[in-house]
Amino acid sequence: MSLRNFYNRMIAAREKQAKAYVNNALFSLDNETLKNAGIKRENLKPSGSNYPF
Repeated sequence: MSLRNFYNRMIAAREKQAKAYVNNALFSLDNETLKNAGIKRENLKPSGSNYPF
């Protein structure tokens, strides 16, 4: 595997982790806070666990 390929895969994995973290953080907010932020709970998708194990 080339260094560039390794780097691209590492970045993609970290982006996936970041999206899951943000999504789970948004899930923890109440509906009023989401509404004030312009986010509908129906548009959020469950992303599973943030933990790698």
